[in-house]
Amino acid sequence: MNTTELQKVLDGRFAEIRADVRDRLAKEDMTAEPGLSVEEYRALTLANLRKLADSGHPQRGFAGDVGGVVTAFAMLAFADLSLLVKAGVQWGLFGGAVQVLGTSAHHDAYLQQIMDGELLGCFAMTETGHGSDVQHLRTTATYDPATQEFVVDTPDPSARKDYIGNAARDGRMAVVFAQLITGGVSHGVHALLVPIRDDDGNAMPGVTISDCGHKAGLNGVDNGRLTFDHVRVPRQALLNRFADVAPDGTYTSAIENETRRFFTMLGTLVRGRISVAGGAGTATQKALTLAIRYGNIRRQFADPATGEESAVLDYLVHQRKLLPALATTYALHFAQDELVQAMHELQGAGAVPDEARQRELETKAAGIKAVGTWHATRTIQTCREACGGAGYLSENLLPQLKADTDVFTTFEGDNTVLLQLVAKTILSDYGKRVAQLDLAGKARFGAGLVAGFALERTGARALISRGALRDRAYQRYLFVEREEHQIATAAQRMRAALKPGADQFAVFNAAQDHLLEASRAHVDRIVFDAFARAVDACSDAQTKALLAKVLDLHALSVIEAEAGFFTGHAYLTAGRAKAVTHEVNALCGELRPHARTLVDGFAIPEGWLACPMLAGEHDATAAATNPVPTTEEPSDLSAVG
Repeated sequence: MNTTELQKVLDGRFAEIRADVRDRLAKEDMTAEPGLSVEEYRALTLANLRKLADSGHPQRGFAGDVGGVVTAFAMLAFADLSLLVKAGVQWGLFGGAVQVLGTSAHHDAYLQQIMDGELLGCFAMTETGHGSDVQHLRTTATYDPATQEFVVDTPDPSARKDYIGNAARDGRMAVVFAQLITGGVSHGVHALLVPIRDDDGNAMPGVTISDCGHKAGLNGVDNGRLTFDHVRVPRQALLNRFADVAPDGTYTSAIENETRRFFTMLGTLVRGRISVAGGAGTATQKALTLAIRYGNIRRQFADPATGEESAVLDYLVHQRKLLPALATTYALHFAQDELVQAMHELQGAGAVPDEARQRELETKAAGIKAVGTWHATRTIQTCREACGGAGYLSENLLPQLKADTDVFTTFEGDNTVLLQLVAKTILSDYGKRVAQLDLAGKARFGAGLVAGFALERTGARALISRGALRDRAYQRYLFVEREEHQIATAAQRMRAALKPGADQFAVFNAAQDHLLEASRAHVDRIVFDAFARAVDACSDAQTKALLAKVLDLHALSVIEAEAGFFTGHAYLTAGRAKAVTHEVNALCGELRPHARTLVDGFAIPEGWLACPMLAGEHDATAAATNPVPTTEEPSDLSAVG
């Protein structure tokens, strides 16, 4: 099978950007050899950052090609994740904050220097005592009308800015998030530009900078800590797109509600969260490519019939490790692609503000970031195990991928907290839908709930709703039913918080696990739908047939993993659940001949995959078993249809 068509589908709308990044990075060696000291790695990462600045990609993002620059950013994970994160800090977080929270005065003064890499900066939000709870950060920015300056201060050790990228070594300026105070009144968290180093690299007066030191991964990124001792910055340092302070200290904002203003401000920074999900997906693709290609050439145990050793990827247990994960990686790729396109339409050049679509984007970004980075962590570990001892050697790339991506589940939003945000939104939307029903509609809604509980108790639902396991409509039915059931029952539990005298925290705390399950079900359905749309849009018949089979594997793998829900709530009988496992096994076998094609579709340049454990791909035995060229697959693809 020709991988060109598969790559075309995967590259999507931003195919030209992806091709350009592959071409540029293939010419520039931006990988990092194992064994570098922290200082050597940081110096190399900074040098590579400057190469990126010279490439022109950051400038495209600030010129309105938001989707293109986020796509290019994610592809850096094929080369070096420290470079990806440092670039994300410089242009996505620091530069992005100046762009979307600032106004023309800030843009004119700083954006060109930021784009060119001349002004290196930080995004100083997280504090030692407050990571996820951004609304209650303790750093203060108190306005002094006598001098028309803000006084930025760290009032106690818990207010220290922590884990800040670019702070320990290279950053000269920081976007500092602090409680803005004027006339003794706090107006909530706002962002200000605060110089932290002079041109000679010395800390500015009142600024204390310390180094987070060696980390489990991403040691090319200079994470540091910042404290401020009554540091003064001019009034114009406030990034004032959403609020401003007049010379006399008068505070104004077009958004009167403090909470709504806070979330509007944070919502504009969604680009960072989407970028992290993209980087995690790219790293997962690289790990799977390494593991599947190694599984093609690694041989263990002789076949009694032939006496020849078998490739480990021919064993079902090995296929079960890697192929369902590969199918889900495809699904998340298409969901991420839709997310980037939606962001591009909302934040790109000429975009028209749309609050409802922006809110939907933020919810999807939170959910896909959480699910995608958890998937990356699990899958990269599985790939390491699938490669045995070879996978544990740094020279074979997987340990660094594992170490570097581990923190992706934490930064740009802790995953558990993000799914709680998703739950808040979907429960709110659910409540609005119910509230909009007329009396007859509410009666039908109530009757439907009662009928559903009856079907669950009697087990009749599994018989009434039975369908073919590889039928996409039936698969979607199960995804939707799980989502709706989890949301409806979570909403019922949360209604207890509305009763007079109810302990609202206790009600919420007791239902947290349920809320996370509802969010996960919601995201799983979104991801399934995105993959289905990608299959439908594919014009090449062979590629479409192959992708449809990968979608089946993804869908049935999720259903298998959630068998406890589906059998417990009578959507599947125990026998039917066993049939799901049988189909997953069968699909693994059917997709085995196409495993190399599926990872080749990611089009990762060979230079970024070069490692000793893949050196055997060119041996005569390996070539005879599974030829390295993938323009044609040796199996009969008619079975895919």
